[in-house]
This record gives sequence, C-alpha cells and structure tokens, in this order.
Amino acid sequence: MTLRLISGTFYNNFTKNLTILKNKSLVSNMSTGDGVVQSIIRNKLTDSFEPTDLEVINESYKHNVPKGAEKHFKVIIVSERFQNVPSLLNRHRMVNDVLKDELAGAVHALSITAKTPDEWQTDKLKNYETPKCLGGINK
Repeated sequence: MTLRLISGTFYNNFTKNLTILKNKSLVSNMSTGDGVVQSIIRNKLTDSFEPTDLEVINESYKHNVPKGAEKHFKVIIVSERFQNVPSLLNRHRMVNDVLKDELAGAVHALSITAKTPDEWQTDKLKNYETPKCLGGINK
C-alpha cells in the first residue's frame, strides 16, 4: 500500500464532502456500487440541478490507474436548468463550477453530456461513448 501526502485544502474539502455525504444518508449509494467520490458528485449535481435523469459513471477502470480508483468520470445530466443555456460550453462550465473542489483534487477527468429534457427525448438513444484512453504519460 502506498501512502501519499494530501494537501490540506484537498483533505479539508474531501472530509467536508464526506461529512455532507454521511449527513445526507448517501452512504446507501455505496451499496449500489458507488464509491465515495462518485456519491459526492451525484449528491452535488442532484442538489444543484434537480435533474430528471442523471448518470455518474466511474470510468477509471478504462485508464492506467490503480484498481478501485475514482479519477475518471462520465456524467450524463438532464435538467430544466439548462433550458435557457444553449451553449454546451456554458452548460459544462455550470457543471464544472459545482464540482470545482473535486476537479481540483480527486477527479482527473470528467466527460459531460448536459441536456434539457426536450433534447434528451430526442437524443437519449445516441451512444455517448467516451473516447478510448491513449495511455496518458505511459504511452
């Protein structure tokens, strides 16, 4: 087992989010296979966007990371909050802003599909496959 020094800011944000997670009884998500970081992401997006559909998928297993890592995620989120935000870039910024603590620490990569309910009805059968990992620094 390798121990790493975690910066104070990351540790404080992580423990704060873990406390929120426990207080909101989201530990039950762990029984569905969600890890701690995945549950925090799900909780924050649910609280901020009240989505009609939400998928938070840990894709770390597709990458060169230790088994059980929570570093690479795909989010598919459908919310009325995107109704008056036609720019995909601005929708991504909205999601990134909610997850800024995780993106500054635990999360290395985040793939986002952000749709309105009307767009989702038209697009939900599309394949939102994440591109294959090219190996990062270990090519």
